[in-house]
Amino acid sequence: MTTLLPHLSGVVVEEIREAGAGLLIAARTGSDRAACPSCGATSRRVHDRYQRRMADLAAGGRALVIMLVVRRFRCDTGGCPRRTFAEQVEGLTFRYGRRTVLQRRLLERVALALAGRAGSRLAEHLSCHASTNTLLKLIREGPDPPLMRAPRVLGVDDFAFRRGHDYGTILIDIEAGRPVDVLPDRTAATLAAWLRAHPGADIVCRDRASAYAEAVRAAAPDAVQVADRFHLWRNLAEAVEKCVVAHRSCLAEPEPTEDERSEGGPDTVLPEGKRATVIRERYAAVQSLHTKGVAIGRIGELLGLDRKTVRKYAHAPTVEQLLIPPLQTRRALAPWVGHLNQRKPRRLGHVRPRAGDSTRTRRSPPSGPPPCTWPS
Repeated sequence: MTTLLPHLSGVVVEEIREAGAGLLIAARTGSDRAACPSCGATSRRVHDRYQRRMADLAAGGRALVIMLVVRRFRCDTGGCPRRTFAEQVEGLTFRYGRRTVLQRRLLERVALALAGRAGSRLAEHLSCHASTNTLLKLIREGPDPPLMRAPRVLGVDDFAFRRGHDYGTILIDIEAGRPVDVLPDRTAATLAAWLRAHPGADIVCRDRASAYAEAVRAAAPDAVQVADRFHLWRNLAEAVEKCVVAHRSCLAEPEPTEDERSEGGPDTVLPEGKRATVIRERYAAVQSLHTKGVAIGRIGELLGLDRKTVRKYAHAPTVEQLLIPPLQTRRALAPWVGHLNQRKPRRLGHVRPRAGDSTRTRRSPPSGPPPCTWPS
């Protein structure tokens, strides 16, 4: 056993038998103590036993399954967060694993070489059943290869772990289009330390932050610093916006056109109906209370209106301003006003019969041309 299956040297093999087309090995742990994974203290107090089923590498071309009885120990160390823990066999088991360490390593190599479907087919020939999702999960869980040198074109930008509170720095390989590393903050000292540990950047593409510029000058003085197009356009837009806002009072209001004068002049027909009546009543009530010095919030409580609605009625010089639709809406609908006025909306539906009426419900005829019929 030690020669053929060296990874089972730490357990006691009790039985080997055939199970269908494969083999099954029944084993148990042989040590009388185990170390706590949290505090490292050794314990002999056994809390419970249970059986683990793990898939192993094929033996003689046949699938091999290990049924291992393990124990759960109690940790008596004061202050340790673990009350109980399960023992692990070095080189054979790992936490929550349904495979042995050897089979997991084999599947990791297959996944890195062939990835999903092709790797799953090869694992089937090796009598190590694994789905495509399992192989992709092994690739994602594996550690990234260590980065020895920085990419030739390095992108540096900040991002928010939590907006307004915690910020970090992301480093990107511009030529490959993939992230390289993430730094815990956006200070010059952190970026400079990373550049010293990973030399080789010829071009650093960054925003216009002074901290990044200082870090590149200190740690990579030979690198060319450039600004990317996104930050250039963003900085330009912010500068233009600040300039326009600062000189807003210098801009004169545009003169209304002839159409706008005719639409907003005294000949404009004001809408009538229930909504117009409600607006006039509310306007009169709000103006009456507002002229008496009643506060906006108190007027809203008395009339059951929102503060914004009360403020709109109180600050309007005339009720006509509230009745006339906005100019933008009138201008947007202007090309279709004639067509909308000609349309007479008709509601289609069943006519509800009166009590005692024996007539059948009828549907009003649809408007428009009759339906097209095919010649017989």
